[in-house]
Amino acid sequence: MIKNIFRNKKSSATVCLNMNKQKRYEALVRAWHQDLYRYAYWLCHDPHIAEDLVQETCLRAWKSLDSLQDDNAAKAWLITILRRENARRFERKQFDLVDIDDHHIADTKPSVEMDTEQYLLHRLIMKLTPEYREPLILQVMAGFNGDEIAGILNLNRNTVMTRLFRARNQLKEQLEKKPTQRGNHNG
Repeated sequence: MIKNIFRNKKSSATVCLNMNKQKRYEALVRAWHQDLYRYAYWLCHDPHIAEDLVQETCLRAWKSLDSLQDDNAAKAWLITILRRENARRFERKQFDLVDIDDHHIADTKPSVEMDTEQYLLHRLIMKLTPEYREPLILQVMAGFNGDEIAGILNLNRNTVMTRLFRARNQLKEQLEKKPTQRGNHNG
């Protein structure tokens, strides 16, 4: 009787497949978790939301791990999932729109941060339009090349390269306009 019950089950094959899937998943998470968090933080500027985005990305990656054909494309695949997760945050959210000319928004950053080159560069990058900002961040922060960025953003490679060129030129122009402060000038 007991032999008949166990004879009908396919336990070893499914356990082996799940273990291989789990090891593959754990290797992907170990390899790309920090890059995912860094990119998520750039998207949302909130550490808690960035953590949630990475967690949701990992969950979706686990569910569709079988669709990843090439492990060399894992980083681009995960970044694409993360971008879509970030977009899902706004799908049902209704924002109150106001006329920006009617409101003055004060800069609440500490003055020490305002003096650093990194803060200045970050502000200038964030002022770029999303079509220029996103490819630049993917290249500089995540280390993707033009072909990978084109795949992630569903764009032509030439379009990506043009946007990267224009983004750099816009940053260069803005940096050249900013007066450099090399210390206190005494009169």
